[in-house]
Amino acid sequence: MSTISIATLPRMSRDTLAALLSAETPANKLGIIDVRDSDHVGGHIHSSNWVPSSSLDVRMPELIRTLKDTEKVVFHCALSQQRGPSAALRYAREREQAYGPEEFKKQEIFILEGGFVKWQEKYGLDKKLTEAFAADIWQEGY
Repeated sequence: MSTISIATLPRMSRDTLAALLSAETPANKLGIIDVRDSDHVGGHIHSSNWVPSSSLDVRMPELIRTLKDTEKVVFHCALSQQRGPSAALRYAREREQAYGPEEFKKQEIFILEGGFVKWQEKYGLDKKLTEAFAADIWQEGY
């Protein structure tokens, strides 16, 4: 049985993620997985992959395979309180099962603190960091 839990998965701050993106980190170094569902409308973090939580069952094998050699993977949802952490945990456990504990340790898996809600408060208008941002959606409050 895996010893990985939501509590053992590290959090990444929005500022750290912004710094990684600003440094133009190569794709094999950083993967960002956005698991929001219909609340994905209104913008997303630059270079993130949208994998709605409702499709996670079907897409998990693909994620395990395509992110195999990625150094850091960051999961998030709107607030990173439920869907994001749950997806990160599931990914971590399935990756460990697929590749074994030694290979598993070669990748860092994070949860974005505050999710997209906190991200957009600071970086929503930054076109280098946020794509397709619709400020009017976020002005009304999440």
